[in-house]
Amino acid sequence: MPLFMDVHTIDGGVGAADVATAHQADLRAQVPHEVSYLRYWVDEAEGKIFCLVDAPDAGAAATVHREAHGLVADEIYQVTEGS
Repeated sequence: MPLFMDVHTIDGGVGAADVATAHQADLRAQVPHEVSYLRYWVDEAEGKIFCLVDAPDAGAAATVHREAHGLVADEIYQVTEGS
């Protein structure tokens, strides 16, 4: 399946613990959509969250976020893993 990197921007910053909670919700919601959220990164001060996801398409990845916690990404890019 293709890999996607999604980017969220949260005005005013974001807490790592809140992102961890949202990620756990993604993991619970992903299976019916054939999606696998693999990793995420957080820049707390800038309010940036980056999620790496294996999904059939960008729409499926967005659906999981919407159903899990409502925090849909601002941008989603299809990416290729490098060495």
